[in-house]
Amino acid sequence: MSGQAQLMWDEGVTGYDFGPEHPMHPVRLALTMRLVEAYGLDRALKVVAAPPAGESTLRLVHREDYIAAVRAASADPGSADGSYGLGTPDDPAFAGMHEASALIAGQSVAAAEAVWRGEALHAVNFAGGLHHAMPGSAAGFCVYNDAALAVARLLELGAERVVYVDVDVHHGDGVQAAFWEDPRVLTISLHEHPQTLFPFTTGRPGETGAPGAEGGAANVALPAGTGDAGWLRAFHAVVPELVAAFRPQVLVTQHGADTHFEDPLAHLAVSLDAQRAVTEACHELAHEHADGRWVALGGGGYAVVDVVPRSWTHLVGIAAGRPVEPASALPEEWRAEVFRLTRELGPFRMTDGNVPVWRDFDAGYDPADRLDQAILATRRAVFPLHGLLP
Repeated sequence: MSGQAQLMWDEGVTGYDFGPEHPMHPVRLALTMRLVEAYGLDRALKVVAAPPAGESTLRLVHREDYIAAVRAASADPGSADGSYGLGTPDDPAFAGMHEASALIAGQSVAAAEAVWRGEALHAVNFAGGLHHAMPGSAAGFCVYNDAALAVARLLELGAERVVYVDVDVHHGDGVQAAFWEDPRVLTISLHEHPQTLFPFTTGRPGETGAPGAEGGAANVALPAGTGDAGWLRAFHAVVPELVAAFRPQVLVTQHGADTHFEDPLAHLAVSLDAQRAVTEACHELAHEHADGRWVALGGGGYAVVDVVPRSWTHLVGIAAGRPVEPASALPEEWRAEVFRLTRELGPFRMTDGNVPVWRDFDAGYDPADRLDQAILATRRAVFPLHGLLP
């Protein structure tokens, strides 16, 4: 049905499995889908399983020699020696790695195709958002960069202006790198400052794009410890104005849930309720500036029971036009599934009990406040390149 929302899902994506001790446990994907089903959201949109991304698609972003290296490590994990970023603690090789990674990429690429062709207004792939993979190497738990591939496919289909917004706690370095020289793409990343978090070397406000694509990258590097009010203040101080100025034909967003205060791998203090508020804001931006065309991806998130399934079920609900009431009690059958799969007790409600509020940046800023310094640094670096006042 034209305009209907799509959810990209194939149980095979849970084969993206670095092993039982790795933080990125695929149970987070399975539990998210089971929660989507428990709320009946799978009946409020079209669930589609796309084929894996093929070689020509992967090469829109990735080098041929790297794809060959992934295939080799996938067939013989013991041969991975750290070259190409494969066989490292972050990205250990596993049997079937190429197939699982290409399947996730295929879902994101198909989501982009469906939205561009008008087959869906919104399309979600919460298994995607693997934004650290580089053209020639794996990095940060990411083998193929499905987010960059989705954007590249949009360009291949004829899109002239795409905005990519990344609210994962880590800098969206791989997507920024893929389009650093491309004036058709604006990448906006809101993340913990690289002084205190991976990838450590990128994501500072001075990174604004290559010559010929000036203003094509925007980075908001937040102080460790930033909570709801600061995170929302930063988002609304930077993202809406840039999106409006760029006038995208499609909005692609990455919703890593690792900004949450329970996440074990990072240092922001954001609640589920603020994450939901930013998802709603992204949805609104798509309708205001991109005729509703919205591709939404998952990303990081390592509180795999308490946070990730709830955050991404809110994402699916918003995309489906059936937002889940935050105060609603989690279905008992889902909590039973949590215990069956993890031997943990799941959360009880779809909220952390917070009411997301923030102070608008245009109402005045504090030059001594580290958060306001971060916001102003980004605005000063990027806004003039779009004809905006910092």
